[in-house]
Amino acid sequence: MEEIIRAKRYSDEELVEFRQIIMKKLDDARNDLTLLVEAYTNSNEHGTNDTSPSFKILEEGYMVNSKEENAQMAARQQKFIKNLENALIRIENKTYGICRETGVLISKERLRSVPHATLSIKAKLGQK
Repeated sequence: MEEIIRAKRYSDEELVEFRQIIMKKLDDARNDLTLLVEAYTNSNEHGTNDTSPSFKILEEGYMVNSKEENAQMAARQQKFIKNLENALIRIENKTYGICRETGVLISKERLRSVPHATLSIKAKLGQK
C-alpha cells in the first residue's frame, strides 16, 4: 500500500535543485521557441521563383502546412514556458511540489522528469 506523505513542503536545499532543473529546461524551451518562430515566420521561398508553376504551387502548399505546424508547436512551447515560469513562482512562494488537489508532496522523481507538475500521479490518474 502506498504511503502518503503529508509533509509541509520541500526544503530550501531541495528547492534549489528543482530551480536548477527548471532553469535548464526553461533555457532549452526558449531556444526551441526561437527556432520555431523563425521557422514559421521565414518568408524565404527557397528559390522556387524560376521553377515550373506546378512545382511552385506544391512547394507553397507544403510551406503553408509546415508553417501552421510550426505555429502550433510554438504555441505549445509558449504554454510549456509559462508552466515552467509558474513553477519558479511556486518555488519562490515555497509551495512548489505540493499537489494542488491532494495537498501531498509530489514525488521527487516526478518533479525531476516533469518539473512543472502540479498534480501527484494519484491525482493525475484520478482525473481520467
